[in-house]
Amino acid sequence: MDSPEPASVPAPPSLRWSGLTDRGKVRPNNEDAFLALSFDGHEVRYLGKTGTASLAGTDFVFAVSDGMGGAKSGEFASRIAVDRITKLLPRAFRLSAAGMDSGFSEILVELFSAIHSDLLQLGFSYEECAGMGATLSLGWFTPDWMYFAHLGDSRIYYLPRAGGLAQVSHDHSHVGWLRRHGKLNEREARTHPRRNALNQALGAGHQFIEPHVGAVEHRPGDRFLICSDGLIEGLWDRQLEELVRTPPLERANQNVAQRLVEESVHNSGRDNTTAVVVEFPLP
Repeated sequence: MDSPEPASVPAPPSLRWSGLTDRGKVRPNNEDAFLALSFDGHEVRYLGKTGTASLAGTDFVFAVSDGMGGAKSGEFASRIAVDRITKLLPRAFRLSAAGMDSGFSEILVELFSAIHSDLLQLGFSYEECAGMGATLSLGWFTPDWMYFAHLGDSRIYYLPRAGGLAQVSHDHSHVGWLRRHGKLNEREARTHPRRNALNQALGAGHQFIEPHVGAVEHRPGDRFLICSDGLIEGLWDRQLEELVRTPPLERANQNVAQRLVEESVHNSGRDNTTAVVVEFPLP
């Protein structure tokens, strides 16, 4: 009697990413920054602007930060974020691998609180850093979930395989609140005189912060976009989705982040412009 064939184990999912930042046409310097990191229970590794990798035994973090109050703000925020990620997330990975609840929301809130504290301390300690702050939108990708934390008006979008585009993160502004509650449409929100007035950010003199944290389950064919508000200046939601899913022929050979950033800067370019796109290819 033949022995039964062993059941096939599904291959772990893979992801593909691309990232790009551009100072735009007006600003003399670029206060945006993006992070691309992978980590396991032992170390954090820096990733390039584009790549493909397996999620087997490794988690990934992609993030966008938009600095304010000084030319080095975005750079400082991203450096501090990397330092805190290096300390916190490998610990969370080890707990998860051991079958313990790693408490992703607590880890991410701790991460944002630590960055906030460091930025406030820099602002208090150095005259050139007074009022320095930053937005931060971060996605932590595991084999099944994208855990996220967000503060400010950078954004995280989810583009499921079936179609459509959904803004996952909440803009921390009164205009963002009005849009979420149906009191403004997209055009009204984009032209509102107080659209850039934030009520929460890392540092920037804010005493208390409440990061928006959550989770989205992902499947093959899904995509995620993390971007600064400069990208939105030059692209409507409909254009975002079209450039990700069905780009025009002249942009078809570009990676997705390059398509988005170059088109946005071409259309506007009034602000620093940054995009990171994470894709889960079909098997």
